[in-house]
Amino acid sequence: MSVRRFLALTLALLPGSLAAAAPTEAQLNAVPATRVVMSGAPVAGTPAGLNASITVRYGTAKPRAVLLLMPGFLGGAGSFDRLARQLVALNPSLAVWAVDRRSNLLEDHSTILKAGPAALAGLVKNGLPVRAPQSVAYMKDWGLDTTLKDWRVAVQAARALTPNVVLGGHSMGGVLSGLYAAYNFGGVPGAQGLRGLVMLDGLPGLLSGAPMTEAAYRRGASNPIGPLPGLDGLAQAPYVDAVFFSPRLASRGAAQARLALLNPGGLAPGGGLTPYPATNLAAAMTQLEQRYALIPFMALKTGQATNATEATNLATLALGGRDSHWIAGPKDTRQPVGWQSDPAAPTDAADFVRRYITPLGDYAEWYFPQRLTLDLAAARTGTRATPFEKTLPVWHMNTLSLPVLGIAAGEGVVTEAQYRAFAATTKARLTTHTLKGAAHLDITAARSDQVARWITGWLAPLVK
Repeated sequence: MSVRRFLALTLALLPGSLAAAAPTEAQLNAVPATRVVMSGAPVAGTPAGLNASITVRYGTAKPRAVLLLMPGFLGGAGSFDRLARQLVALNPSLAVWAVDRRSNLLEDHSTILKAGPAALAGLVKNGLPVRAPQSVAYMKDWGLDTTLKDWRVAVQAARALTPNVVLGGHSMGGVLSGLYAAYNFGGVPGAQGLRGLVMLDGLPGLLSGAPMTEAAYRRGASNPIGPLPGLDGLAQAPYVDAVFFSPRLASRGAAQARLALLNPGGLAPGGGLTPYPATNLAAAMTQLEQRYALIPFMALKTGQATNATEATNLATLALGGRDSHWIAGPKDTRQPVGWQSDPAAPTDAADFVRRYITPLGDYAEWYFPQRLTLDLAAARTGTRATPFEKTLPVWHMNTLSLPVLGIAAGEGVVTEAQYRAFAATTKARLTTHTLKGAAHLDITAARSDQVARWITGWLAPLVK
């Protein structure tokens, strides 16, 4: 390699070499991306085509470094679309691989992507047909071991390209990144061969609840989110099907996001996601906007409803919500509830719905495996001297010595103090930041490139 090329590559990886201005939308859109499906961990009883390791790969095919990002609870690879493009635009020698867990293969995106306004309206009201639990009973085995082994396939593919491989994730994905590093893969700690970990408003132990007994693991338990079916009941309830999220609700939400993209000011379908007349953008954003979201941690900040009669939502406040409201209907009944985007808010509503579902993937994981939630509650931050030591070998957390970057959302679910408390139980070298004013979901969707700059700056000295 010439001296000039060596210096150019070195400078490209230095924090100070980042562009002074944020990447433009045109630059973000120009980042190449492709969806790659490889054979994953074989699981008995699972159709062969679903034993898959899936990544949406942003950036160069010959990277100097690869950052693999795992989405959070109920999340898909599409949740990283903006952040991944920001990272690559800031550092073109970096590739970002966003993970889609294998259950995303159960989703039918093509029907939504091909549908026109009339068909989308029908989908918003009725959703796509849902796979019956008994038809996907094999999902009962899609737990922590399967998820981490599928991820390991992608890690090994990245390692074949470069020794500079970093794992990360948002929310539950941050939990999984730590558990991957501490997992025992046939005598080899997952941390071996990694340069570091990135945890975005999530960390091992998040929402774990009390230590789980073997009896609760088999018969059913609960965590801070709600009840968990036990191992014995997973064949009958293999995926999340709740009032706040289900496969049908997920497909309805994706269809509403498409309508919000195609005709934001148009009238949302009656009998859809809102019990009152609303514009397409308002119907989409009131589901996740922090002020109105049913579940506080499933929230972002983009703006506020207009022409809306609001009242305090006591139920959401009890769950930890911030200034939570519900909408009774329009103030002026001659007009629908509308949406006013706030240019000072962390996330842009129009950008969010544009990225929500694309040919590369979507924001949500429609069929989220209950087994994974159950296993996370059992594993917590380690399984040594627990009933799960052999079946969930999270053995190496206390010896974890990788550099760890923890980025908290200022109005999210993790604080810098919690990252420090976690790091104190390991040998990790910790760096922390807080994205002020951000809700939990803003950290990957924000219009600002601050999170991307923190990551690229932290990563630069780790690349060898």
